[in-house]
Formats: sequence, structure tokens, C-alpha cells
Amino acid sequence: MTLLDTAAVPSHLTGEWKIDPVHSEVSFTVRHLMLSKVRGSFTDFEGSFVITPDARQSSVEATVVLASIDTGNAGRDDHVRSADFFDVDKYPTLTYRSTGIRADGDGFVVDGDLSLHGVTKQVPLQVEATGFLANTPFGDTRAGFSATAEINRDDFGIDFNSPLEGGGLGLGKKIQIALEIQAILQVPAAA
Repeated sequence: MTLLDTAAVPSHLTGEWKIDPVHSEVSFTVRHLMLSKVRGSFTDFEGSFVITPDARQSSVEATVVLASIDTGNAGRDDHVRSADFFDVDKYPTLTYRSTGIRADGDGFVVDGDLSLHGVTKQVPLQVEATGFLANTPFGDTRAGFSATAEINRDDFGIDFNSPLEGGGLGLGKKIQIALEIQAILQVPAAA
């Protein structure tokens, strides 16, 4: 059963939450030379969400600092920060703001606007609630979520590429996004 199987969410899960960046990850995968995948992550991000008694009325917003990209290769990271890709001097952040939430199988979908490189597009996040824990060893209440999405970088005007001699392109257009989120309850819902 998901949070959206019923209109009512137990009151101890509702409230305002803040993403814990120390225990969360924002990562991506892109195909390189049509042979393998390059993986990377962002180390500077923040976000918050509100879980309401009717989960379908809940909301999410997040910001990622694009200069914090880490693919394990400093030269590649610098290139991705350049005007060929993110152009971080002109477009320093990626933002996401939900526009709706709906049930989907064992999980749910957060529909929302993703803004990147001066372009805003609707991007759905496939989300699974991985658990809620009150009275953690940190003395707080936490929630866990896993989420995935796919975007086409051309949709955001990030179209730099290198044609390969035998055909194809050096860098895939589709980007797989994966989120592992742990959040801390900031303000419980009023009883």
C-alpha cells in the first residue's frame, strides 16, 4: 500500500520536511561513446517538501548547484561546467518544483517543473517511499525516498556533442537521474 492508496495519511508522517544532504544523493548517468555509461553526482543541493493529510496535495521543491558536479574527473567536470554544457556562470542552478502527485503501482509519481539552462520542462519523478522512522539515534524523525527520472538534454538546450567516425554521437542525449533522499521532519502537522 502506498501513501496515495487512501486520502488520509497518518498524522505522524505529515508536516514540513527538509532534505538531509549528508545522507542523500543526487546522481545521474549518461552514455559515453555509445559504449559505456559515465556516472556523476552533485554535492551541493537542498530541498524541502510538505506531506499533507491528503498526500495528493503534498509538494516538493529542490535546488541543485550545478558547479558541484563530480564525475570523478576534474577535467571532465570543468568541461561540463563550461558554456558547452551547463554554463554555470550564466545558469548556476537546477530547480525542481512539484505541480502534482499521483499514485502509480507500488509508488507514486511527482509531476513537476524542472528548470535547467534557462529552460523549464515538465519532468515526472517515479518515487518510492522507503520508510519513516521516529526517534532516530539523532533524536529526530526521518523519512526516506528513492526517485528516478529521465530527461533529454536537447530539451534544455544542452546539445554539445562530437560525431563519431563510424556514426553515432560521443555523448548520449538521454540522462538518467537517480535520487536517494533522507529527510528530517522540521514541523509536524498540527494534531
